[in-house]
Order: sequence, then structure tokens, then C-alpha cells
Amino acid sequence: MVTLDSVRAVHLPVSEESSTVTHPFLDLAPLSAGRFAAIEDRVARLLGTGQDVVIMQGEALLPLEGAIRAAAGPGTVALNVVTGPYGQTFGNWLRDCGATVHDLSVPFHTAVSAERIRQAFTEHPEIDFVSLVHAEAATGNTNPVAEIGEVVRAHGALFYLDAVASVGAEPVLPDAWGVDLCVIGAQKAMGGPAGVSAVSVSERAWARMAANPGAPRRSYLSLLDWKERWIDGGRKALLHAPAQLEMLALEACVERIEAEGLGTVMARHASAAAATRAGALALGGGLEPYVYEAEDAAPVATTLRAPSDVDASELVARALESDPALPLAAGGGALAAEMVRVNHYGPDATRGAVQGCLAALGAALAEKGLKTDLEAARRAVEDAWDRPAGPDLSEA
Repeated sequence: MVTLDSVRAVHLPVSEESSTVTHPFLDLAPLSAGRFAAIEDRVARLLGTGQDVVIMQGEALLPLEGAIRAAAGPGTVALNVVTGPYGQTFGNWLRDCGATVHDLSVPFHTAVSAERIRQAFTEHPEIDFVSLVHAEAATGNTNPVAEIGEVVRAHGALFYLDAVASVGAEPVLPDAWGVDLCVIGAQKAMGGPAGVSAVSVSERAWARMAANPGAPRRSYLSLLDWKERWIDGGRKALLHAPAQLEMLALEACVERIEAEGLGTVMARHASAAAATRAGALALGGGLEPYVYEAEDAAPVATTLRAPSDVDASELVARALESDPALPLAAGGGALAAEMVRVNHYGPDATRGAVQGCLAALGAALAEKGLKTDLEAARRAVEDAWDRPAGPDLSEA
């Protein structure tokens, strides 16, 4: 017969005074408003911004959707740039808000140019909102936000940027680029938790939200609630109980970036991307970069096109049998059969992770009778990693 004593016997020791198990992840003191505000300030410094930064208590989809619903409505005319699946999602949200949406779609193997943005403004001068993804980890491309920002600023449109994947891997500078709504997440290049995110908000964006009768209020999606009840109140009283573990983990990952140096962290990601691309080309076996030009390739993930007669999802599954912890994935949705993704971000932006992924892919391709050269791939990774990758990011 199972008794309470027998159940206790196979669990952790309990405190005789409280009859509860103690655990450092559970027995946390409440997170104060002051500590919460201090973490926001550290995130603002990471972004080099003087804008208001609001930390949202959920995965990055929360501020991504909240910012669109706050700033867009029936009178909005939006240019929605689609370079991957998230751009498609933003267009859906904008239409749901009643906005008129002009999608600017480019092939997922490339990036959008500032000139394409300028042309869109010429064709539709009434555009007053631009939505863009900085780096698309799902497709492996990245967009030239600094150049695009100049064009958007000259036109006067509100600029909304998804920098969830790019922050920590390449420069993200909302103020310098004229970004009005810049959303970041901690779970990729920052090497932090998935359950917390943040958005920097310009004064122009706050004014647009305040004038929007459809902006969420008294809602978990509401940015205006944070503005009126948190920021305008001097950041003294939180709206609700914060997610303590996620907030402390966010603080820890920012602290780790500060200790390593943001420029060093970005350089590590750039090296991982260059090494993966070079290693894949040297490996052979029919693998080739999915993003055609290296300058369009994101530093967070390298996407590879599988040979035409090889199913990418099966190739990845076989490669992961050797080491399930490798940061390998097949493409999502319709790309699952043709795309392999090496997710070299955060703690996986290392030589070891890159070498391990290519070795596993090479072995899986060899099993299918395809000719690969593991030693050539290994040498290419080492050579590319030791070669300076792009501009000096130490002062970024």
C-alpha cells in the first residue's frame, strides 16, 4: 500500500519546520519594482538607446503583436517587408487591425535593399508605417537596417523592427537607425530565457498609440498600460507580479554579455556564420548555402540547401542521432524538405558547435552515398574562424 511516508521517502528531504521542500529556483524573494527598473536600464544600455524600454512578461511574440496592435489601425497605411515567415505574420496582424497593407516580398535566399524601400514609398507615398525583421533565423538572412532606416526616416514613417534574433549577434541601434519600435528577445544570440522580451519605444510611437482608439488597454497586450501605469508613475509600482525566474535570467544573460563585451559576442557570432558557410562549401555532398550572398547571411543561423534528392528533415534527423544536442534543425513548413539550419547563436556560437554540426551532416550524407570531405570542412572552419569577419564590432 502506498502511504504518504513512502512517497516522501523517494523525494527530496523536507524541512521539519515547514514540511516543504526548499529549492533555490522556487524560494525566491519578490522582485521589487526597483530591481525590475534596473534590469530595464541594463537592456537600454545594451541597445544604446535613450528611448523608453519596457520589459514584457512573455515570449517576444507578446511585444511584437502588442506593438502592432497599439500603433496600427484603420487609418494606417503600412509597408510590410517579407523576407521570411515572421514578416508574413506581421502582415496578418496589420490587416487584422484594419490597416491598408502593401507587402514587399523578396526571395527568402536574399535580403531587401534600401532602394526597394525607396521605390515602395514612391509608388505609395501615403505609407506611414514600416514593419521589418532584422535577422530571420528561420531563413538565415539579415537586412541592412541602418540603410533602410535612413530611407524610412526621410519619408517620415513610423519604423517597427523585429530584432529578436539579431540582438547580441550584430549591431542593434534603435536611436541611430531611427527605429520607433524595436522588439528584442533573449532566447537567441543573447543566450537567455525564452519567456521574457522587451521593446524600446520612441516618443513618436507613444504619441501614435495614444491617438489610436483601437490600441489595447487594460490588456496583457497593452503597451499603453505600461506607459501610463509604470513609466509615467516613475516606475515605482509594477502592473502585476513579474516572472521572477525569467527576469533574473534576463539580468544574468545581459551581465554575461557585459562581461564578455558586446563587440566580442558579436564577433563570435560573425565567426560562427563565416565558418559554417565555408565549412559547408568545403564539405561537399551537395550541400550549399541557402542564402546566396554572404553579406545577406545572418550571423545567428546558417541555412543550407540539401541535395535535390535528399530530404532535409530526414538528413537532420540522421545527423542528430550522433548527438541530439547539436544545434541543427530542418526548415519550417514548406522548407522542411529542402533546408537545413545550423543555429549557431548564444552558447552555440562556438567552433565546437560548428564543427560538430558539419561532421554530423557529413556523416549522414556519406551514408547516402554522397561524397564528402570531413577534413576539408574541418580546415575550412578553422581558417574562416581565425580570419577577421567583417568590420570591427568592438565599439558597436
